[in-house]
This record gives sequence, structure tokens and C-alpha cells, in this order.
Amino acid sequence: MKATPTIPPVDASFQHLQLEMSRVDILLHRQIQRQQQEAGEINNMLQRYHLSDAQAYALLQRPFGYGSPALNEEADRPYHDALLQIEQQIASFVTEAEAQGTELRLHRLAGLLGLNRFALDALLLSMAPALDVRYGKLYGFLQDDLTQRHPSINLILDLLCPSGPQRLLHLAYFNETSPLLQYRLVERIAESGVSRPRLINDAICADDTIVTWLLSGQYRPPAHLKHHLVLHANPQPQIALLTPAIQKAIAPLSQEIAMLAFYGPDDLCQQQAALLLAATQQRPLLTLSLDTVQQIEANPADAINLALRDARLINAVPCLNGWESSFVEGIPASALLAQVSHHPGTIILCSRARWQPQQLDRARRLYWTQFPLPDYAQRQRLLRHFLYDEASAQDAVAPDIDLDGLAGQFILTTGQLRDMIHTARDIAAQRDEAVSPEEATQNGRFLQNAHLFAAARAHSNPRLSNLARKLTPRYAWQDLVLPRDQITLLREMVDTVRSRSLVLEQWGVGGKLAASAGVTALFFGQPGTGKTMAAEVIAGELGLDLYKIDLSSLVSKYIGETEKNLERIFSEAESSNAILFFDEADAIFGKRSEVKDAHDRYANIEISYLLQRMESYNGVTILSTNLRANLDDAFTRRLQFAVDFPFPKAPDRLRIWQTLFPPNVPRDPNLDLGLLADRFEIAGGNIRNIIVNASYLAATNGQVVTMEHIMHGTRRELQKMGRLVNERDLTI
Repeated sequence: MKATPTIPPVDASFQHLQLEMSRVDILLHRQIQRQQQEAGEINNMLQRYHLSDAQAYALLQRPFGYGSPALNEEADRPYHDALLQIEQQIASFVTEAEAQGTELRLHRLAGLLGLNRFALDALLLSMAPALDVRYGKLYGFLQDDLTQRHPSINLILDLLCPSGPQRLLHLAYFNETSPLLQYRLVERIAESGVSRPRLINDAICADDTIVTWLLSGQYRPPAHLKHHLVLHANPQPQIALLTPAIQKAIAPLSQEIAMLAFYGPDDLCQQQAALLLAATQQRPLLTLSLDTVQQIEANPADAINLALRDARLINAVPCLNGWESSFVEGIPASALLAQVSHHPGTIILCSRARWQPQQLDRARRLYWTQFPLPDYAQRQRLLRHFLYDEASAQDAVAPDIDLDGLAGQFILTTGQLRDMIHTARDIAAQRDEAVSPEEATQNGRFLQNAHLFAAARAHSNPRLSNLARKLTPRYAWQDLVLPRDQITLLREMVDTVRSRSLVLEQWGVGGKLAASAGVTALFFGQPGTGKTMAAEVIAGELGLDLYKIDLSSLVSKYIGETEKNLERIFSEAESSNAILFFDEADAIFGKRSEVKDAHDRYANIEISYLLQRMESYNGVTILSTNLRANLDDAFTRRLQFAVDFPFPKAPDRLRIWQTLFPPNVPRDPNLDLGLLADRFEIAGGNIRNIIVNASYLAATNGQVVTMEHIMHGTRRELQKMGRLVNERDLTI
């Protein structure tokens, strides 16, 4: 049930508006008297559709631009006296309000936007039909068109100007550069049935936002910007989301009237800083989302104009989010930058990237504040804040929650961390929906590490799946059959990923000794020796998504296309918190050759670019190749880990057979896996294929996997590999 709206008490501004509308009534009454004076000459309600000869001649006898004839002195005296009396009442009311320290909204609007008496009267006339339906009827009568409920420019000139051609000089008040139209206080409406607007016949309609504010003091954004222009009437920033460094940087800015440029990927922190600044100044915050404005195909210049106008009227701090959406070739459009530069108060421009103003002669200074991704320590604090400080009484959290690991492995913005915690609670509620909140609290198993890591992966950049194939980890450490040293290397790699934030950020190793926070590894060995399986084990252990990229598909014969393809991968991966697994790496990272022609020169440029890009990437990158010798030495020097996947010997092959054979597959007790391991020198990938083929054969032949099925599957695998099949080896 909707709450009953609160009716504000009648305030001084409303009473002032009533007095001004009484003045409008006198002006309209006088105009009706003027038209009655013309009765019998040209005033005929049917003249819109028909003019008699006499009426046409009467019109021709009028001087150019004369307008309605003035009343004679005797008829005009009562209106003159009435206007003088109401103007004295208005002046007395304004003086008394000023003495009491009361600011009248109509006077505030006129003073801020530069409206003189004529412009103010034109605004009052245009907004009258929105306040009282009788004005619409009167306008229809005065304009000989009962369907015309808004005053035309011609009628406004008749009401406010003396008769004579000089009245036409006031047409300048209705140009696009005049305050009335520049600030969109009124809108010109073309005459009905006319394809092109005719200035003097255009009707004038007041802006709904202005009418509402003048009437009640309440702010309502323009209808088409309702979801894009938001007022925070009482800013309440979440200080806990801001680092001490950000708070220190914001503090002196709150004392200045300045243009503030907030930039960086952490948009939620930008908004909290804007709220903090507005709260410090004890002013509302008015935010405009420029990126969403452009999605509805609205003109950004008009939206900014309205936002800045409204911010001035309600004394709010304007904050333009998505400022980069106005960039042209990396810099703001000069017209928009000039527009915001002319705003007389504090204004905040929020963008993801830093920018530089160009092609603008400006007197105002820009103050820059960066909002980078939260570092490791800040991610820890934010996770604890969202998980415990903002948790409801029914949210139970497992005691072994690994917030340190979560903060170390997922580099997310403040907003993503907040959303991640909410998603984790959703996941936990769905998976444990049969468990009561009381039982969940007692057992401490309502929110667990698995829920948090799944939510963190969900809130990392999902667009990488459009450029690479996502692999779902299916294997664990016990599934890897490798020598002990290789297993140790892989575990060291996992430990490095987990502790990199601690070492690089808190211990300061990243300051000078490490080029980036990335972890790079090379997996080399023959096909089927477990390289992809090892990548899946690492991804599963770390709780990270794994994306496989076929490098051979990225190589292009066209100059520069290979770099573009890889740049798209790395750009999306920067915010994905995923492991990139480059298969067939030797297809692109081959040894740099001696330059003999232009093709060699561009090939070497590609490799140099890729080396630099790999080194600057902050994620986890695994390169897989069948032949390590094909890799450039300069590239291998930049790798932190190089893991050799040797071809399995007989004991290792036996372990592979035992590990890969699913326990639920029915098999003959006489199945001799040791014989298979000794007799066939094949890698783990081939063994997996043989087991799969044999299982399909058994499903339609006996429902039990026998040696015959295994041997038949082995025959097919050897034939596929192009190896000579020795029938004696396939004999049981």
C-alpha cells in the first residue's frame, strides 16, 4: 500500500507566487477589455476559419507590429491602479521576507538565471495553465482558438508590452540564447497544423520541474531524465568504503568552489566521495548518469544543461557520472566542457580514465582525485565490512571463511565486492534452503567459502567468454600423475598466486623488484601429458575461472591484426580475475628470426609487443607448448615458472590408468591395467580416450568393460595417432 504523500505547509514562496498570479489576473482582465473594445471589427470567434471583407480591411489599417490597441485613458485607469496596488503589495511582501531571512523561490530563480521583470512575467504566464485550468480557457478565448491552452508569444507581447512596433524588440526574449530558453524554463510549441515554427505564433509552455519547484519547493527531475537524474537530499556517505588517503584528499576540496575530476575504475567509491563532499558542504547531491542518458538517445548537452540548472536552483552539488561517454577521441567535447566550466559552483566529473581538457580557454582549475582498484589491505577491510558490519541478524557465517585468500585472488572494485557478498548470500540461501536460519546459525554453515568464491567469479568480467572458451575444472591434485618435482612446482605456483598481494603490496616487493602482479608459467611436454589437466587443477584449487585460448586462431597474416586480437583478450581479462591458458603457444611465440625482409621485421615487432603485454598483465597466464625449443629465449626469461610434463613411464602409466578409470564403470575382475601400462607407451590423454571408447563398446556389448573392449579401443587410438599397430600387442 502506497504511503499518503505529505502535503507541505503553505510557505512564503507559495504566498509570493499567489500575489504574482493575482497580477497576471489583472493583465488578462485588461486584455479581455481590449478585445471587447475591438468587437465588431475583427474579433470574431470564427475568424480562424473565415474573414469578411470588412475584417480584412480593418486588419490592413493597423500599423506594422502594433498588436492589440490600448484602452483609452479612462478605461485603462482602473487596471493601472490595480496593477500599482498589487505591485506595492508584492514589494512589501518581499521586503518583509528579506527582513526575516526568508528566500523566495521565484526571486532565487530570477536572480540565479538572470530574469528581468519581462522574462519573469513571461514565465508566470506560461506556467499559469499548469496551476489553474481557467487560464487555459482564457488563453483559448483571447487567441480565438479554444483548443489553444497555452499563451502564444504574440499574446504575451500584447499582455506585457505597450501597443506599437517596439513590442517586437521583445522577441529576443524567446530566442534559444535567452535565459528562458537557454535554461529550458519554457518550451516553444509550434502552432497547430504548421510544419515549421512561426516565432510570434509559437505557444509557450513552462517546464514541469520548474513549476513543481516554484509551487511546493519539492524537486522532481524532468520526466525523460527520471531514472538518470537523482537527488540525494540528505547525503549520507559510507565512510567505511573510503580509504584514509581518499578522505584526506577530499577534505580540503570541500572548502572550495572547484571543478573536481574523479577518475578510476572504482565508481562506487567515487560516489561515496561525492556524497561526503556534499555532506561536508551541507548541501544535496544531484547526480546525472551521462552514459545511461546516451542509451535513451537523449542529447547529453541538454541533460547537462538541465542538471546544472536544477543544481543551482536547489543549491545542490552536481555530479556527472560517466563523463567519459562525452569524450571524442579520448578528450571531452569542447562544447560540453565549456558548459560545465561556466557552472558557478562546485561540480564533480566522474570518469574511469584520466583526461585532459583541450581547446578551451578556461579560468577555473581542475582538481584531480584518483580512485584506483582497492589494494589487498583495502579489499580485506571491505570484505569484512560487507560480510559482518552490514550483515543481518539471520546471516550465519562459517568460522573458517578465507577472506585473506578471497582478497588476494580476486581484484574487484568496491561495488563488485559489495555485490559479491549479496550474491554469495543468495547462493547460500538457494543451496541450503531446507536449513532453517536457527540451524544455520548453530552449525555455522549458512555462508561458506564455496559460496563466496562462486560469487566472486560471477562478478568478475564475464565478457571474456565471448573471446575464449571457459573450462570447468574437473580434476584435483590426486588426478595428476607427475614426478614429485613437477607437483612441487605446481603447488609453488598456487602459493605464489595466493600470496602475491601480501608480498607485492604489504611487503613492498612490487615497488621495485616486480614489474607486475602477474604470475606466468610455461607448461611444455608432448600432447596428452597433462598440461590442460594441471591448469584445471590449479584453477580449481584457487577458485578462479579458467579460459582456454587457441593461439593459432589469433594469428593473422595481416599486419597488426594479431596484436589487436591479443589486446582484446588481455583487456577483457584485466577485470576477469581468470586464469588465461594459451594453448599451442609456439604458434605465435616462436624464435625471433634474422630480419631478411619486411615480413620478418613485422613478425619480430609482433613478438616484442606480445612479450611486453604479457609482462604487464596482472593476472595468471599459463602457456602450453609441445616443443619448448620453439619458444624465444627472451620470452622464457620473463616466465616465473616452467614445468616439464614428461612422457609417462610404465609405473606412471599404471597410475594414470588407475586414476582415470571411473569407479562406477563396471569392469571385468580380470582387467589387467598393469599389462596395459607395460605394453602400450601412450600418454594420459590417449589413455583417457581409450577408456571412453571402451566404455561405449561395453554399453552395447555385455555392460561390463573387458580386456577385449580395452584392446579394441587401443587399436582405434593407435590408428588415429598414425602409429603402427602390432597385432601381438593387442592379443590378450
